[in-house]
Amino acid sequence: MRTIKRSRKNKVVVQYAVSPRGVPRAAALRSWAGQISAVTLRIVGEREGRELNARFRKRRKATNVLSFPYGSGSGDVILCHPVIAREARAQGKTLAAHYAHLVVHGILHLRGYDHEKKRDALRMERREVRILRRLGFPDPYAVKSPASR
Repeated sequence: MRTIKRSRKNKVVVQYAVSPRGVPRAAALRSWAGQISAVTLRIVGEREGRELNARFRKRRKATNVLSFPYGSGSGDVILCHPVIAREARAQGKTLAAHYAHLVVHGILHLRGYDHEKKRDALRMERREVRILRRLGFPDPYAVKSPASR
């Protein structure tokens, strides 16, 4: 595991539990996390992603992002690189755009947003779209998968 030190600007730690080859650079990941109290972004492989999802969500497969809030907007965001890479290809998105979306999504979970109810999901999606637009990325919900084109 390789840990990248915290940014003085926004106290974000980036950890690579997989080879960082193909994963966005730590500086990009930190910029997408924005101004928050303290967060660790951990990029994991399929095995660790599956183990964490099974342990904390009782689901037997790896998911793209998991968030573990500690209060005041701080916490850990786990990003599963193989899942994210597969989804980006399937959805016709760049890897950077999909990572940016999932970092923002995970950070919003740390800040108390959720998508359990339709109204809450729409509120969270609108917030994601606004943040991503400011970061220079397209609306992740407007991108169509190649199969639906």
